[in-house]
Amino acid sequence: MYRIGLGHDTHRLTVGTAIVIGGIWIEHNRSAVGHSDADVLLHAITDAILGAAALGDIGELFPDNDLANKGRDSSELLREASEQVKRAGWHIVNLDCVVFAERPKILPHREKIREKIAEILGVNIELVWLKGKTGEGVGPVGQEQAISAECIAMIER
Repeated sequence: MYRIGLGHDTHRLTVGTAIVIGGIWIEHNRSAVGHSDADVLLHAITDAILGAAALGDIGELFPDNDLANKGRDSSELLREASEQVKRAGWHIVNLDCVVFAERPKILPHREKIREKIAEILGVNIELVWLKGKTGEGVGPVGQEQAISAECIAMIER
């Protein structure tokens, strides 16, 4: 039995010195704003695998009104969600992810990000794919006011 889940996340950007994408800190003049570390990609992946397994979403499991989640490393959230998915009898078949950001460019960091995601989930790197898309100067992403990510996850029982 196969199931598919879709995850999406968006965070505002502000002046900063680094941004975390897929568990990797990248030097940048903007930072994402959020209750946890604001890792837009790991949040999208977390929602995708939880949705595929019909186990809720990131906001239910790790609410932003819980002080325990303030500044929390999103890799911890993804790891916990992944364990819940495994306990429910599912395993990841593959992930296909997109980060929407004018800058930083994703391609120079893609392999490190894929490696980190695979490590967090305990899967082979070949099961994780990542693409970067700009906003072509249009809208909140293109104007560097926001960063977004989407992920489709396929799981199998």
